Amino acid sequence: MNFIKNFKITRVLEAQADGTGTQSSDILDMSGFEGVVFIAKFDDVDNTSVLTLQAQQNTVNSATGMATLSGNATYTAAAADADDDMLVLEVFKPQERYLRAQVVIATANATNAGVIAIQYNTYKAPITQGSTVLDSELLVSPDEA
Repeated sequence: MNFIKNFKITRVLEAQADGTGTQSSDILDMSGFEGVVFIAKFDDVDNTSVLTLQAQQNTVNSATGMATLSGNATYTAAAADADDDMLVLEVFKPQERYLRAQVVIATANATNAGVIAIQYNTYKAPITQGSTVLDSELLVSPDEA
């Protein structure tokens, strides 16, 4: 199985300014996919920042009525050791069709460098990547350049 042809990669949240608060991603349509992995990357993370990556779901494609799922990926920064690191959250077989990620930054400032979503286990392969992927290429047993 090839990754590029069977997994849809989408940037669902662009980089955000340094600070605290809740940042919500674009909404994903999970129709035709069994699961998604959200990857949130951080740049500068202040000591004692509490970083949380959570998911929300809805039966319709609307931010209104999004319900937060139980469980999340959380990290409390110590001595700025979270600079340039990531949080990863996987949702397998969501109960509703539409999902989004939320990044919650509390206690001290952090810079969210964005969130990537990788949808998988599709019944509609091969996948065409979305507009946030500039180019992709599959190399099968390639010769050296």
